Amino acid sequence: MTDFKRSRLERKKEEQITKKTVFLGFLTVLVFVLIIVFGLPFLINFSIFLGNTKSKKDTTNENVLPPMAPRLVVPFEATNSSKIQIDGFAETGSAVELLKNDESVGRVDVTENGDFSFENIELSEGENNFSAVAIKDKSGSSEVSKEVTVVFDNKVPELTMTNPVEASLTVDYADLDIIGKSEKGVSVLVNNRVATVDNDGNFKIKIQLNAGKNDVEIIVRDEALNETRKKITITYDI
Repeated sequence: MTDFKRSRLERKKEEQITKKTVFLGFLTVLVFVLIIVFGLPFLINFSIFLGNTKSKKDTTNENVLPPMAPRLVVPFEATNSSKIQIDGFAETGSAVELLKNDESVGRVDVTENGDFSFENIELSEGENNFSAVAIKDKSGSSEVSKEVTVVFDNKVPELTMTNPVEASLTVDYADLDIIGKSEKGVSVLVNNRVATVDNDGNFKIKIQLNAGKNDVEIIVRDEALNETRKKITITYDI
């Protein structure tokens, strides 16, 4: 660095030091004058005022934080009822707005225990996607909650029997395979025994017949708890 540049930097630093010295001197004189004119209690009260102002500002900053996203609670994924109740949890002092397929369907206040409930929410046929936001007057809205999907299905599942196809028949053997087809995702009971069901709704189970008349009941139940029942009478003639 040349002597000329070094000299300029030194002069600049000296100017900054001089400005700080003048400012501190001015501030000292101002404080001294204020003590003479208003007295020491004034300065103490003024300091307290500044501290309270900062405290209120900090408190305000805390209050503007948005609430946490609410959590929805639905105990099932499918139902055959056209109306359901949706419960959940959120911050106390907030209100919760419920959305179905991104459209508002209602708003309720959160209780002191931090829970809320929406009653008699109407479902559309098929999938219904629910989410929610928490709202506070002074701090705005939360992020959208995790989505919950409920399927409304009030149609009974199909049932086609492969074996036997008749409503009643007579056989001369004790072991009989009950075979049929329904829909994907169903459960099948044959005389209260669980049958094996594949991904396409095909089911099969072997039963043991007693001599004489045997009543066989097949119950097919889907995820929405819709049921189809069929009874077959099988006579085992020894």
